[in-house]
Amino acid sequence: MADERPDGGETPLGVERGDDRPESGRAAFVSALRVRRNTKWGVAVGLAVTVAVFVLFVVPGAQRSPAWYVALGFVLAMSTAGLVAFLLTLVRAVRLSRAL
Repeated sequence: MADERPDGGETPLGVERGDDRPESGRAAFVSALRVRRNTKWGVAVGLAVTVAVFVLFVVPGAQRSPAWYVALGFVLAMSTAGLVAFLLTLVRAVRLSRAL
Protein backbone atom coordinates (compact mmCIF):
# COMPACT_ATOMS: atom_id res chain seq x y z
CA MET A 1 0.00 0.00 0.00
CA ALA A 2 1.24 3.53 -0.68
CA ASP A 3 0.49 7.07 0.40
CA GLU A 4 -0.59 9.68 -2.11
CA ARG A 5 1.81 12.56 -2.65
CA PRO A 6 0.52 16.06 -3.44
CA ASP A 7 2.00 15.83 -6.96
CA GLY A 8 -0.01 12.67 -7.73
CA GLY A 9 2.86 10.18 -7.35
CA GLU A 10 3.06 7.45 -4.77
CA THR A 11 5.60 6.92 -2.00
CA PRO A 12 6.01 3.50 -0.38
CA LEU A 13 4.97 3.36 3.26
CA GLY A 14 7.81 3.80 5.73
CA VAL A 15 10.07 5.73 3.37
CA GLU A 16 11.14 9.09 4.65
CA ARG A 17 9.42 11.97 2.91
CA GLY A 18 10.89 14.89 4.80
CA ASP A 19 8.70 14.39 7.86
CA ASP A 20 9.29 12.47 11.10
CA ARG A 21 8.55 9.01 9.71
CA PRO A 22 11.45 6.55 9.83
CA GLU A 23 12.91 4.97 6.70
CA SER A 24 12.02 1.38 5.91
CA GLY A 25 14.59 -1.28 6.75
CA ARG A 26 15.63 -1.75 3.14
CA ALA A 27 16.02 1.98 2.48
CA ALA A 28 18.08 2.43 5.65
CA PHE A 29 20.27 -0.52 4.67
CA VAL A 30 20.91 0.83 1.17
CA SER A 31 21.59 4.28 2.59
CA ALA A 32 24.03 2.95 5.20
CA LEU A 33 25.97 1.04 2.55
CA ARG A 34 26.05 4.11 0.27
CA VAL A 35 24.92 2.05 -2.71
CA ARG A 36 23.93 5.08 -4.83
CA ARG A 37 27.35 6.75 -4.37
CA ASN A 38 29.17 3.48 -5.04
CA THR A 39 27.17 2.96 -8.23
CA LYS A 40 28.08 6.42 -9.49
CA TRP A 41 31.77 5.77 -8.81
CA GLY A 42 31.50 2.37 -10.48
CA VAL A 43 29.99 3.82 -13.65
CA ALA A 44 32.66 6.55 -13.77
CA VAL A 45 35.49 4.03 -13.37
CA GLY A 46 33.88 1.65 -15.88
CA LEU A 47 33.61 4.36 -18.52
CA ALA A 48 37.19 5.53 -17.85
CA VAL A 49 38.57 2.00 -18.20
CA THR A 50 36.60 1.43 -21.40
CA VAL A 51 37.82 4.68 -22.95
CA ALA A 52 41.41 3.80 -21.99
CA VAL A 53 41.10 0.34 -23.56
CA PHE A 54 39.64 1.83 -26.75
CA VAL A 55 42.38 4.44 -27.04
CA LEU A 56 45.21 2.03 -26.29
CA PHE A 57 44.10 -1.12 -28.10
CA VAL A 58 41.15 -0.62 -30.44
CA VAL A 59 41.84 2.65 -32.24
CA PRO A 60 45.38 1.74 -33.38
CA GLY A 61 44.46 -1.60 -34.93
CA ALA A 62 40.71 -1.89 -35.45
CA GLN A 63 40.08 -4.56 -38.08
CA ARG A 64 36.42 -5.43 -37.49
CA SER A 65 33.15 -3.56 -37.62
CA PRO A 66 32.86 -0.59 -35.22
CA ALA A 67 29.53 -1.99 -33.98
CA TRP A 68 31.39 -5.04 -32.66
CA TYR A 69 33.75 -2.84 -30.64
CA VAL A 70 30.90 -0.68 -29.31
CA ALA A 71 29.11 -3.80 -28.07
CA LEU A 72 32.27 -5.12 -26.43
CA GLY A 73 32.92 -1.68 -24.93
CA PHE A 74 29.44 -1.64 -23.41
CA VAL A 75 30.00 -5.06 -21.83
CA LEU A 76 33.40 -3.97 -20.50
CA ALA A 77 32.00 -0.73 -19.06
CA MET A 78 29.04 -2.37 -17.33
CA SER A 79 31.11 -5.29 -16.00
CA THR A 80 33.74 -2.96 -14.59
CA ALA A 81 31.08 -0.66 -13.13
CA GLY A 82 29.36 -3.56 -11.40
CA LEU A 83 32.63 -4.91 -10.02
CA VAL A 84 33.75 -1.53 -8.67
CA ALA A 85 30.34 -0.82 -7.13
CA PHE A 86 30.31 -4.27 -5.52
CA LEU A 87 33.81 -3.87 -4.09
CA LEU A 88 33.08 -0.39 -2.70
CA THR A 89 29.86 -1.65 -1.11
CA LEU A 90 31.68 -4.67 0.32
CA VAL A 91 34.36 -2.45 1.87
CA ARG A 92 31.67 -0.25 3.40
CA ALA A 93 29.82 -3.29 4.79
CA VAL A 94 33.01 -4.64 6.38
CA ARG A 95 33.78 -1.27 7.96
CA LEU A 96 30.27 -0.97 9.33
CA SER A 97 30.33 -4.51 10.71
CA ARG A 98 33.63 -3.83 12.50
CA ALA A 99 32.17 -0.70 14.06
CA LEU A 100 29.41 -2.74 15.74
